[in-house]
Amino acid sequence: MRIDQALREARSRLRASPSAALDAECLLAHVLAQSRTYLFTWPERTLNESQQRRFLELLARREAGEPVAYLVGEREFYGRLFKVTPDTLIPRPDTETLIDAVLERLPESPLRAVDLGTGTGAIGITLALERPAWSVLLVDISDAALRMAKDNARVLGAEVAVVGGTWLAALPGPFELIVSNPPYVDPEDPHLGQGDVRHEPRTALVAAERGLADIRVLADQAITRLVEGGWLVLEHGYDQGEAVRTLLTERGYREVETLRDLGGQDRVTLGHR
Repeated sequence: MRIDQALREARSRLRASPSAALDAECLLAHVLAQSRTYLFTWPERTLNESQQRRFLELLARREAGEPVAYLVGEREFYGRLFKVTPDTLIPRPDTETLIDAVLERLPESPLRAVDLGTGTGAIGITLALERPAWSVLLVDISDAALRMAKDNARVLGAEVAVVGGTWLAALPGPFELIVSNPPYVDPEDPHLGQGDVRHEPRTALVAAERGLADIRVLADQAITRLVEGGWLVLEHGYDQGEAVRTLLTERGYREVETLRDLGGQDRVTLGHR
């Protein structure tokens, strides 16, 4: 099977996916250990037996709905490749809205920051690399996620501390910055049965109280751990902006604001003590 033939077959089999062409290219580039550019530079190159078998295996799994990020073991976030496994959520471009918001509002000078529910470490590691003077702590209740975050930090050269725990329960602070992409999906949300989220860890996705339970806990805890003027920055669902603004305002956060993601949807709400 030639490279161009492999891509044609994959695009045809994945045609139900809105990203069929990209999915096919990512899978084949992964199998060949080459860039996607290579696929179009050498379309006549032939896959060997092992490569063809591996490609068709991954193609069948993608056809069955498994996320490409889990199949290839990585996902780009803020210009860097992060390793991912089914133990962690897949980093998404919408979360880059949170990174931009933080970098725009806080200084480059030393400060203490914590990323709660870090998963792959994408948020905290990115902040540590973009702001080397910051002291960044990564927290997660999952041992598997913490191992993945540690590995990503090592590979990317980020100096961070990693600790297990539930939100801020065991952390006295104080912090100048608390960030989190917590579980915020309503357990009854029909999207849980669609797309990549079907394969992602449910505990990292779903929260009670229409998706607001963990956000409520974070808002309660963070106000007692932030320095005066310190920021709480939270990712949330597209339809939760008003509710999260209300939660923060009722607890005394100031300059509370909701920011929209790349698709124009409410995605990040922040406020400071």
